[in-house]
Amino acid sequence: MTPVRSLARAMLSGIFVVSGARNFVHPDRLAPTAKPITDRVAPLLERANPRIPTDTETLIRANSAVQVGTGLMLATGRFTRPAALLLAGTLIPVTLAGHPFWRNDDPVAKNNNQIHFLKNLGLFGGLLLAAADTEGKPGLRWRAGHRIGHSRRSVRRAVRTARREARIAVRSASAARRLPG
Repeated sequence: MTPVRSLARAMLSGIFVVSGARNFVHPDRLAPTAKPITDRVAPLLERANPRIPTDTETLIRANSAVQVGTGLMLATGRFTRPAALLLAGTLIPVTLAGHPFWRNDDPVAKNNNQIHFLKNLGLFGGLLLAAADTEGKPGLRWRAGHRIGHSRRSVRRAVRTARREARIAVRSASAARRLPG
């Protein structure tokens, strides 16, 4: 991994590790702003698995734990692509709950939330880039297409060889019939 990639990933993941750890320890300070989002998600979670706790503070802690864990994975270069996707997924409810600038009447609060919303949108874009980064190695799609193309060429080559061998066998058989003996 190049030094630039390592540094960029560590810088990108820093906000998630620090804020995730802070929010894990003190979920009560985020509970009032997260409540509208968790109230919408709770019925879906209960339908998926009734044993999953759906209270706001537990969901904040779960989101924070995922942010810390995947942030550390991204920073250390372990499973970077899935980690970046998971971080992007945790950023969506955080942004919607924490920075709804469209609901603010106060121009100062609206401007502040809009800036943080756009900041999170930029982080989301950076995470998508990190998720798509193959570190200069060919991606799965390219490798699969390359293998398919290689297989097709091999089959064509085998068919041409078989036809050529068949023509040689036919000529050899007709020549053998003409020979005495």
